[in-house]
Amino acid sequence: MNQLTIALAAFLLMIGQAYSQGLLGQNEPKSQLKEYLTFTLSDKVTKQNVQYKNRYGIPLAAHLYTPKNMDASKKYPALVVGTPYGGVKEQGAGIYAQNMAERGFVALAFDESYNGESGGAPRHVSSPDVFAEDFSAGVDFLGTRPFVDRNQIGAIGLCGSGGFALKAAQVDHRIKAVATTSMYDISGVKRNGWMNAMTAEERTKSLNELARQRWKDVDTGQPELTASFPSKPVTTIPAGMDPIASEFFEYYAMKRGFHPNSIGAFTKTSDMDFMNFPLLNYIETISPRPILLIIGEKAHSRYFSEEAYQQAAEPKELYIVPNARHIDLYDRTDMIPFDKLTAFFSQYLAPKPNEKANLVTESNK
Repeated sequence: MNQLTIALAAFLLMIGQAYSQGLLGQNEPKSQLKEYLTFTLSDKVTKQNVQYKNRYGIPLAAHLYTPKNMDASKKYPALVVGTPYGGVKEQGAGIYAQNMAERGFVALAFDESYNGESGGAPRHVSSPDVFAEDFSAGVDFLGTRPFVDRNQIGAIGLCGSGGFALKAAQVDHRIKAVATTSMYDISGVKRNGWMNAMTAEERTKSLNELARQRWKDVDTGQPELTASFPSKPVTTIPAGMDPIASEFFEYYAMKRGFHPNSIGAFTKTSDMDFMNFPLLNYIETISPRPILLIIGEKAHSRYFSEEAYQQAAEPKELYIVPNARHIDLYDRTDMIPFDKLTAFFSQYLAPKPNEKANLVTESNK
């Protein structure tokens, strides 16, 4: 199997060989007849369904988590929490938002544009620009809550949204600190292949295939999707599936993390944007704002965070979770280092002496 095929497998292009749904042409966001989470809602938090728009006018669906005992007359630090790539707010992002709310933060878990319950058509587009903008839109929303301190807003990105959070922070200085877990650089793997092993010939072949796919989409009037997860949870992983794809299948397609709004598919031509617009090309400019990169010791994706750490400027930290795989940091609350995240954001979202005047000004708005 060549390196390009391995990379595509990692992003679920192979995952649906036995379960492909074909074209999914819905132009409306998915709704749930009865909302459910893939985790148990804590009695220590309050969850509110909210909606707001990004700067492109796309309505975003989100869950706002606040501490149960929150005094709404006071100002709190807040976090925008992104989903794993192809995931929805009812999965890992919600777990992180809930746990950080238990620790005193206001936390917002959102569905990315074109996916889940968020708006945007055609459905299941993936975009480095729009997905980074979705983080900034979350900052907009949080910063207009009367109980949120605008000078104390940070971001958490899981898997692919780790790259989007970093992309947003490169230009949005309202994001005061960024943490990622199991980070994937989607643009890097699309353009350079798995472990940066794609050859120029393979890249040209991929772009030629995407060019043909774009003509096909134009002629049919329907953007074709990559293979998706099964529409109902399954109990076994298909024999012979690539090890990386098998790990994602274990989470998304089985009872562990299955959610009907998380289909794992994107429009095929979305790859063009990722091959053209790198996510982490200005990561060093996030400094002097801090970056925390959390990755599992056994994660297949570990190299993404290690490379990002090398490219970033201080203050930065690479935190390795012993024995953890990539997906374990989606939902294994016994392995996710919430104490580390709490300490990180408590330190870096704390008001600075020169911000006190600004805090008074903001509190009067």
